[in-house]
Amino acid sequence: MSRRTAPASTAQSTAPAHGQEPRAAHPHRYRGRTAALACGAVPVVAFPQAGQAWLAWVALVPGLLLMQRAPGAREAAVRGWWFGAGFILTAMYWLLPSIGPGLPVIALLFGTLQAGLGYAVHRLLGPPLTTRRALLALLVVPAVWVTTEYARSWHALGGPWALLGATQWQHPTVLALASAGGIWLVSVAVAAVNTGVLVLLTAVNRTPRAVAALSVVAVLAAGPLLFALRPAPVRDGAVTVALVQPGIVEDPQERFDASARATAALVGRPVDLIVWGESSTTADLDHDTASLDRLRELSAATGAQLLAGEDARKADGRISKDAVLVSPAGVLDRYRKIRLVPFGEYIPLRPALGWISGVSRAAGENRAPGTAFHLLPVTDRSGAPLPVGALICFESAFPDMARTAARDGARVLVYQSSTSTFQRTWAPEQHVSLAAIRAAETGRPAVQASLTGVSAAFDAQGRELARLGTDGTGALTVRLPLTATSTRTWYDRIGDVVPLGALLVTAGAGAAAWRSRASTSRVQPSAPAR
Repeated sequence: MSRRTAPASTAQSTAPAHGQEPRAAHPHRYRGRTAALACGAVPVVAFPQAGQAWLAWVALVPGLLLMQRAPGAREAAVRGWWFGAGFILTAMYWLLPSIGPGLPVIALLFGTLQAGLGYAVHRLLGPPLTTRRALLALLVVPAVWVTTEYARSWHALGGPWALLGATQWQHPTVLALASAGGIWLVSVAVAAVNTGVLVLLTAVNRTPRAVAALSVVAVLAAGPLLFALRPAPVRDGAVTVALVQPGIVEDPQERFDASARATAALVGRPVDLIVWGESSTTADLDHDTASLDRLRELSAATGAQLLAGEDARKADGRISKDAVLVSPAGVLDRYRKIRLVPFGEYIPLRPALGWISGVSRAAGENRAPGTAFHLLPVTDRSGAPLPVGALICFESAFPDMARTAARDGARVLVYQSSTSTFQRTWAPEQHVSLAAIRAAETGRPAVQASLTGVSAAFDAQGRELARLGTDGTGALTVRLPLTATSTRTWYDRIGDVVPLGALLVTAGAGAAAWRSRASTSRVQPSAPAR
């Protein structure tokens, strides 16, 4: 039997139809995605504890390059997704003991937010790279990045953790941008520089490279220029604050006693406020008279009011975390934590996800959240008012809470923390960096007192004044310069204009891409009849 050859008119072509994306070969496709997953870990090195802040300005480039060189927009979006998953998985690796197998799931879910980044990079920076597209990319790519950060910052999803701008917490000149647009503006700046570097590396023509170079220089200079030109916060007095850090003490009573001993050592020293860490007592101070009496005695002996961290079951049978202000007269006021840590202090959708507590350290019982924020009426040694914005642990991650405290008249931001679960990880350093950022955003000095982890103090521009590291115990005393109550940063006044602007730019770019795709599909010629 002779071999018959199919006629040319019926032969199937392996080339993609017009308007369709070429399909990447299977092995190459997964090599690109795996590389994107690995590239997602690179920016994490810029965060504390590794602390290579300089790397943040170029750390996105390898991942962006993979998205740019993807064989099609769809594959670029998938690589963006994998890049985002790698970033979250690495940045929050220390959550593994708390949520166990839930961490990879969370990383994959949050990673999908970066699919838009991959799509935008491919459409705007793919060859041929023109000047117009380079300019658009310098606007759109940072906007998409900040949009994804803002989306995953919703407190029910875990809150604003591992924001790219937070890598610059040790650089007050860069944090000057945070005083204007919050940490979001710092993220915009870092993402814009990464985009500009990518254009410099890949553009063929001189004009796009020149535009990118000028943009990079302008963005890098913006923070230091703003820091130099803006007036320094108006100083209005100073107070001495003692931060008590007992270290890792598992037994609640021993932990209380360790904090009490460190506080007793302050007797005879001029202290205006003593701050204990989160969960420094498991006694309900409204009913446990013995514990309250001891705190009252310490307050009387030191001449300073004491802010204790209460983690106790209350009269209604529910556990809550409170910041309790104590004087020699007793409990003056308390603030109950509003924003609880997902899985750490409550399990979202517990009927469906409660099983996680059986395979991890996730909360076995949901804590009771507070209902409203208010300042605590602290007074210094002389009896002068010193209103304090006291927030608890995870709440330092939220810019809006610190901004509310500043608008309400707080002279000092106080954070009570406990990171004993994550003591030997990067979490304590990542956590304390947030206090510096909140100080720069609001123009208010900020302190963080930890049971263990890092206790530290920062001035109104985010500069570190004192620190007690993860291996330290005792009382850290620091003199805090206060700013005038009339001092308000631009960010205090305008709020989250930057992320909202990023949302608008992202939505506009998405609409333009959709119209372009729809227009292209309408003008495509019809397939010939067979």
